[in-house]
Amino acid sequence: MLQFFKKSGRVRADQKSLGDPTEAEYSLFTGGALPGSTVSLAVALTVPAVQSAIRLVSEACATLDIIVERRDGENWKADPNHPIAALLESGPNDWTSTFELVRDLVATALTHDRGGVAWVNRIDGEAREIIRYEPAHATVDFSTDGRQEPSFKINNRAEDARNIVHLRGPFGRSCLALAADAIGAAKDMESHAGKLFKNGARPAGVIEMVKGIGDDGLKKMAAAWRKAHEGPDNAGRTAILWDGATFRPITLTSTDAQFLENRKFQIVEIARAFRVPPSMIYDLDRATWSNSEQMGKEFLSYTLEPWLRALEGALRRSLFLPEERGQYRIRFDRDDLTRADLTDRATAINGLIASRVLNPNEGRAWLDLPPREGGEEYANPNTGSNQPGLGHNGGPALDDQTEDRANGPE
Repeated sequence: MLQFFKKSGRVRADQKSLGDPTEAEYSLFTGGALPGSTVSLAVALTVPAVQSAIRLVSEACATLDIIVERRDGENWKADPNHPIAALLESGPNDWTSTFELVRDLVATALTHDRGGVAWVNRIDGEAREIIRYEPAHATVDFSTDGRQEPSFKINNRAEDARNIVHLRGPFGRSCLALAADAIGAAKDMESHAGKLFKNGARPAGVIEMVKGIGDDGLKKMAAAWRKAHEGPDNAGRTAILWDGATFRPITLTSTDAQFLENRKFQIVEIARAFRVPPSMIYDLDRATWSNSEQMGKEFLSYTLEPWLRALEGALRRSLFLPEERGQYRIRFDRDDLTRADLTDRATAINGLIASRVLNPNEGRAWLDLPPREGGEEYANPNTGSNQPGLGHNGGPALDDQTEDRANGPE
């Protein structure tokens, strides 16, 4: 960092190391401080509710399987043989897994205004690597003509936007920056609680004297009081005062009494900022079996789904060539988040097969089981005469002549 000093009419540059940057310097070069707040990104992540909310959203997105699909008429079918599918299956590069790539892209978009950035390395037009860069190494600029078209630089090298995976939150601001005041209040209360217990709890009361007793008398009185009333064996004993002394208990103010309640409210405020159910970051005060299940569904619909849609669009735009985008897409498999327990799933699948909405092989696919021969037929397994592979009487299928003999003369 260069600092300029004007001395005797001349300007000289003073070289200063950034090995131990101040918070202002860290904010300048990394965007790591929260605007309008003294809480830096590093400090904000020490608030458990913040860290838990970011991990909840980013890791939930990353746990879902990524499927490359090809258009087949009006439908989409999985295409595991496409090179992009192989790249995502084996890992985007030699040191990063697909889980880590998705998790870190979403986490960066939640914590940095410029969003998460990854570069697609193409060889002969084919994507061979996906490399995520830390925000300090990526620059994102937007056109000022109202279109908000982005341009990218990585390590001060201009990159084609078609080779950039770019994920960012709404409003052009990260959730962390928008919740700066709420996070700062939570951190202040956490620090206050730490200092309170570090320095000792509030005394139960004070002894007031009507006349001075001197330093020696004060020391003797304090020693006698501690000997008579401090410790578990002396709890509840009758206090004896002398020379007109009185004992005045110290009561908690309304703010002190509501301190814990205020801390809990900040957890809800942070959960609201990241759009996650409070019960999912372990604020279980008002959680029940029914509303927890409902909040889980809302988490998928209203929190994860927008991020998944944005991820699918960003990956499709950067991984497929323009001529491929109409025929291929990337989809996150949401089934893992909507799965019920085995009994409920078996009942649902059986009902869908019986009503001929699914065939048995499609039902087996829901359970991650391989298809079986004859499982493509749409038939009701609960009525023997309708089952594929069975004869008219519900027994094993027979050839025409054998079945005629089995039925006897007409």
